[in-house]
Amino acid sequence: MGFSKVEVVTSMNKLDNLKTALSKLGVSGITVVQAIGCGVQKGTFEYEAEQNAEMELLPKQLIIIVVEDEIVEKVIETIKKELYTGHIGDGKIFVTPLSNVIRVRTGEEGTEALK
Repeated sequence: MGFSKVEVVTSMNKLDNLKTALSKLGVSGITVVQAIGCGVQKGTFEYEAEQNAEMELLPKQLIIIVVEDEIVEKVIETIKKELYTGHIGDGKIFVTPLSNVIRVRTGEEGTEALK
């Protein structure tokens, strides 16, 4: 069985709905880190007429989820649905394959380490 790490960078306002939706899929844990950053628009707000010449760092959150490959597509679709507003700042999703997951306390590996 394979695993994937799903990392989401998004604005600060949709976490509660996302947590609820991911719980319904059986996701057993997430890590959320507060961050600052910007994307393609260099931190320009949607209502500003011109793009920033220099990057403007905005408050963001980095959400990290590790799931079995069997549900990774469902997780991605759920994230897209919950975060979508159609406006600048909805975010980016990065998916990375993982070779193993190990729980330090017990030494359990693979799926057992996620449950």
